[in-house]
Amino acid sequence: MIEADRETPIDRKLLELLVCPLTKGPLTYDREKSELISKKARLAYPVRDGIPIMLPSEARTLED
Repeated sequence: MIEADRETPIDRKLLELLVCPLTKGPLTYDREKSELISKKARLAYPVRDGIPIMLPSEARTLED
């Protein structure tokens, strides 16, 4: 499930529809880093100007 609040710079309904493009799994929103996190793929997709960049080539690999 996607976690978001009123300060999310992207639309909440959009967040509910988005899934990881690699795993098709759920995403969580990190407001501080402005990223969508796929725990299963261990990737963080950036959100730029309120637009999620859902390209694996643009994602940051999560470390332990």
